[in-house]
Amino acid sequence: MAERKPFLLRVDPQVLEALQGWAADELRSLNGQIEFLLRRALAESGRLGGPRRGRGPAAGPDKGERR
Repeated sequence: MAERKPFLLRVDPQVLEALQGWAADELRSLNGQIEFLLRRALAESGRLGGPRRGRGPAAGPDKGERR
């Protein structure tokens, strides 16, 4: 498994409580839930190197791409 780097995260108490409940509902640790959500957001935005899902190509002829 790849090395994991710890870091401090400050979060609003209501957000923390909601994340803890969501993690429990999905049988994940809080840390696992946060990482899952971050990975999903990165993948969907095309920032993890994988294909973008659900939004079509990032650029095309109608998006200002030059030929």
